[in-house]
Amino acid sequence: MSNAIQDRRPAPARKSPAPAGLTRGGLPRWAPAATAVLSIALGCGIGIAADLHSKVQWGLIASILFVVITYTSSAIVENRRQAKDRVATSLVWVCFVLAVIPLLSLIWTTVSRGMKALDGDFLSHSMNGVTSFEQGGGVYHALLGTIEQVALAALIAAPIGLLTAVYLVEYGKGSLARAVTFFVDVMTGIPSIVAGLFILTTWNLALGFGPSGFAGSMALSILMMPVVVRSTEEMLKLVPNELREAALALGVPKWRMILKVVLPTAIGGIATGVMLAVARIAGETAPIMLLVFGTQLINGNPFEGAQSSLPLYIWEQYKVGSDASYDRAWAAALVLIAFVMILNLVARGIARWKAPKTGR
Repeated sequence: MSNAIQDRRPAPARKSPAPAGLTRGGLPRWAPAATAVLSIALGCGIGIAADLHSKVQWGLIASILFVVITYTSSAIVENRRQAKDRVATSLVWVCFVLAVIPLLSLIWTTVSRGMKALDGDFLSHSMNGVTSFEQGGGVYHALLGTIEQVALAALIAAPIGLLTAVYLVEYGKGSLARAVTFFVDVMTGIPSIVAGLFILTTWNLALGFGPSGFAGSMALSILMMPVVVRSTEEMLKLVPNELREAALALGVPKWRMILKVVLPTAIGGIATGVMLAVARIAGETAPIMLLVFGTQLINGNPFEGAQSSLPLYIWEQYKVGSDASYDRAWAAALVLIAFVMILNLVARGIARWKAPKTGR
């Protein structure tokens, strides 16, 4: 009886052999690094042999060789499917390197040339009594003007942009919402000189006000507003509707639900968007040239008289053409980059601090 039962048991299924194309050997982990070194060496050698003076051409040749060698070696050792995957990964790395190299070159040039004139006196003195051809002078008046103008622009644009985004997400329906969205998209792409000409025509010429930092701030707020609207709108859309429904189910008015539930949930992303918009307007020059005029003196009142700013100061110093003015221009550019970097770090810190905590 037991022998009959054993005879009825099905025989164990045999595993079918995997296709030969999927079971071939693989490249070692150090293969991409070795391929990159070989490609760079071949690119430099071809560039020298072909008498190519531009290092950019050497880099492009090395990039092409890196992709070709990666595909060829993977197709021979592994299979074509794996080779295509490695080529896609190689293209991603090549594009990343090509994007990072100009950024690193820009930062290195600015730091190396800007450190020649950057010191405590440069940050605490203005250009009062110093001609553009002489050594000395500082950037204090321009830094003060930039901080005041950007702060005023943020005070104007941030509340308007925030309320506009709340309207579009929470209340906006129909033709009015579509019109507001259309004009926000149009404002996103307008040149900065157009915003400066608009304020010049209305505030200065029509109303008779003179140059001031506040006039420049109004032009900067026009450029900042659509960025705030777009970023805030996207952050508000990410708030789950379940939170809104739960608050409304408890009998909370809609305005209070927006104020106490929606905005606190999205405050991290909103702060990041506002800071990015501030960083975008910090380097604008055209509206400042039209509306603020620039000065070599310290003017702490943004509502009266000409002021300076870091972008305008850089342009003025570089226009002179002397060695001392070039050093001051590069030092001011380094200060401006540091200013924008600090704003971005503050935005990231606020976003991380206010981000919703997820428990396990």
